[in-house]
Amino acid sequence: MKNEVTVKNKLGLGTAPLGNMFRDVPEEEAMETIQSAWNEGIRYFDTAPFYGAGLAEMRLGEILSSYNRDDFLLSSKVGRIILDEEEEKEGLFEYGRKNKIQTDYTEDGTLKSIDDSLKRLKTDRLDMVFVHDLSPDFLGDEWITKFDEARKGAFKVLDRLRDEGVIRAWGLGVNTTIPIEVALELEEAHPDLSLSATQYTLLQHERALERMMPLAEKKDGGLVIGGAFNSGALFGGDYFDYKEITPDIRKRVERFSDVAKNHSVNLKDAALQFSTAHPAVKAVVTGSTRPDRIKEDLAAMKATIPTAFWEELVEQGLVSPKAVLPGK
Repeated sequence: MKNEVTVKNKLGLGTAPLGNMFRDVPEEEAMETIQSAWNEGIRYFDTAPFYGAGLAEMRLGEILSSYNRDDFLLSSKVGRIILDEEEEKEGLFEYGRKNKIQTDYTEDGTLKSIDDSLKRLKTDRLDMVFVHDLSPDFLGDEWITKFDEARKGAFKVLDRLRDEGVIRAWGLGVNTTIPIEVALELEEAHPDLSLSATQYTLLQHERALERMMPLAEKKDGGLVIGGAFNSGALFGGDYFDYKEITPDIRKRVERFSDVAKNHSVNLKDAALQFSTAHPAVKAVVTGSTRPDRIKEDLAAMKATIPTAFWEELVEQGLVSPKAVLPGK
């Protein structure tokens, strides 16, 4: 039984940065960011145990637990269990908590992950649950074995929880398109809302348009879009999809910037509106640790962008002619 999920303004707060991704975010700054999102009317919040080994969930819970649970939507993820044992960290969340993280897509692991998340979030329920990073970019060749583990474990229990009304929707939360495509075509599982990070963006969308987007529409499997700015690459940042940006990507960004200047368009406005224009997209989540960015994102969703801007992007081969463009 699939449920329709509606997100106010089609905009939510993604909390990976609040798990100290890339830097040690002061507690006060993190709290101000979450509070600012609430004050500006954001009512959808996405998080995960992986974000700082539970840190993002704990920070989110501190603020949201003071509000009526019926007034907001909350999604977290399964596939990783946070252990009490500690270790030195490196990579995306080297500044997060030191707790070891165990990958687990079994039924028991899924139920434990949800239970642990509820405690960190200080809440009694999750609205949406995403099976996290069940994808070759994190698991390498092992992803197929782990996908089978999830198919027999996480997928079945999440189907059951949704059908029992415990959660409203479930799907995958990944940075590649293939796992979502495979899950949507399964006969024994029925994901209805997946989080696709970095794959349907202004900078990167051709692969998603080939299969993921059409399948999502055909199978009535909606999408939440994450990483709409491709780790800040669109604004001249040093990262693209969580890794150091390459010279080729920088040149591509420069071409986008040139077109934007020609039409006096802010690329943030264009990016958010592009990622939400496709009918399969239910929401886009943006992550930040700066309270003032929330206002920027909300304003971006309402900004006026001339049709000529989109037309030039298509003419220059920067945007696929198959893409659904804002205002069309």
